[in-house]
Amino acid sequence: MERHVQLIGQSSSFLDAVERASRAAPLDRPVLVIGERGTGKELIAERLHHLSSRWDGPLIIMNCAALPETLIEAELFGHEAGAFTGATKARPGRFEEANGGTLFLDELATLSSPAQDRLLRAIEYGDVTRIGSSRPVRVDVRVVAATNEHLPRLVEQGRFRADLLDRLSFEVVTLPPLRHRQSDIPVLAEFFARRMAVELGWEGWPGFSEDAMARLQAYAWPGNVRELKNVIERAVYRWEGRDGPIGEIQFDPFEAPWGPLEPRPVANENRALPGGGAVESEEPTTVVEQAAKAMEAASHAFDPGSCADFRLAVAEYEKAILAAALEKCRWNQRQAATALSLTYDQLRHALRRHQIQG
Repeated sequence: MERHVQLIGQSSSFLDAVERASRAAPLDRPVLVIGERGTGKELIAERLHHLSSRWDGPLIIMNCAALPETLIEAELFGHEAGAFTGATKARPGRFEEANGGTLFLDELATLSSPAQDRLLRAIEYGDVTRIGSSRPVRVDVRVVAATNEHLPRLVEQGRFRADLLDRLSFEVVTLPPLRHRQSDIPVLAEFFARRMAVELGWEGWPGFSEDAMARLQAYAWPGNVRELKNVIERAVYRWEGRDGPIGEIQFDPFEAPWGPLEPRPVANENRALPGGGAVESEEPTTVVEQAAKAMEAASHAFDPGSCADFRLAVAEYEKAILAAALEKCRWNQRQAATALSLTYDQLRHALRRHQIQG
């Protein structure tokens, strides 16, 4: 099957990881691939397979976290008919399917203890036994496993077998997160953007504005390359029909001024006082109350004749202006930003600075 994503990058940390995988590929030994989500662990596993002598054999991929614990062993090692409820016919496991090729086990750390025991035997002796059978089946499989967990720490906690870790860690390829691959961000952004432009039928590629590229490089990318791909493709398709380089980037697709609000605590009318009794909460519970409180505070703070704290007065006045603009624009942040001659990002930064929730 043709891949639509390639290993792309020029940073030394990324190239070192790819080189380590390439050197280990011809050796018929297990390899561990360590990395955060979205760093390309599956692509490294494919590289290990295609650069090995098993390149013409099957590459079987199994996500260990995608199956309930009760089915993982049956999925890995197969089962005979009647071995458990619902097993109406015999079925080979992933090890048998990968015979002569490579088995990639993603999210390895989620394997149960019994599954770890059987996995160790399969790697150590090269035979598997289907559930419900007493006859082992010989298999010739190279195992590549991946995880975003720190396996030595899990061994110390008793959550992962030390002997299995020893068997799997002939070579360990650790993929750097995108935040440590600064020089790769423009390269990856251009690659995903140009491909999206072709998909949309654009005649030319306008590029990114300097501000947009600066924002891409300043972002922490918790979802790594997978998140970058989504952000770039979203920016390109939303920009269709506009002139000039792409200038708008939205990192959070759920961000919207009319989105559902998080539950707010209702003013606690029965809050206990030290000597008994109760007092109403003074914290605003709605965005309207936030605006009212901000403007009321500003009316007291912005009095040149009685100002005793310059910074507080300026902050309260800014807060009141923001709250008034939001209320006037029905809490549509993009409209409020336009009304105040701010960019959307500048408005969002101001709202966070003044702790105005909308």
